[in-house]
Amino acid sequence: MGLIGSIIIGLLAGLFANKIMDKSSDGCWWNLFLGVIGGFVGGWVFDLLNISWGGVIGQLGTAIVGAVIVLWIAARLKK
Repeated sequence: MGLIGSIIIGLLAGLFANKIMDKSSDGCWWNLFLGVIGGFVGGWVFDLLNISWGGVIGQLGTAIVGAVIVLWIAARLKK
């Protein structure tokens, strides 16, 4: 998947993670950043657990899981 596809996946993952965590929207750029970082975190966590998803849906799922983890950590650090 190219750069544009990764950005779209990251944006969608950030938006979905915000909805899952019931957090107010922090803006499009924050969601994009969160989704991209979440993709790396999700990929790393799934690699540790030997979980492998294929295709665009798998990439989106991995990025969402990672973005939720990043949001959860950020919420804990703010307290």
